[in-house]
Amino acid sequence: MEVTRITTEEDLTNALAIRRTVFVLGQNVPADLENDAHDRTDATHYLARAADGQPCGAARWRVTENGVKLERFAVLAGYRNQQVGAALLAAVLRDVQAAHPAAEVYLNAQLPAVRFYERHAFRKAGAAFWEAGIEHYKMVWQRL
Repeated sequence: MEVTRITTEEDLTNALAIRRTVFVLGQNVPADLENDAHDRTDATHYLARAADGQPCGAARWRVTENGVKLERFAVLAGYRNQQVGAALLAAVLRDVQAAHPAAEVYLNAQLPAVRFYERHAFRKAGAAFWEAGIEHYKMVWQRL
């Protein structure tokens, strides 16, 4: 598997298609909430490809007034439980740490993903909340 930072329109199109499949079609997130202005302005995107070159996962990060926010981690159903999410997260954290070594790094994790992020040094910060009809927790990265 390979995870790369997106630099081409083709790869961004692939990443957005993965997110549409996972969030809009799979979780019924409204398309206008899933896609936002950050996709084309200030977000840094990543694409995971399986060994055969097939795009299978996507993620992005961006700087906010609260630090660096990791967002839109999505892995196609047929590739889950194969370390795609872990590889995406490692690549994103490596780049974020290099670019913003002192910034707080956080994300809003869907309830079923909380344990995944806890295994990767994130901790809950605050109470559960609802976003796009899905229960989430804000989680903050505990730098190693």
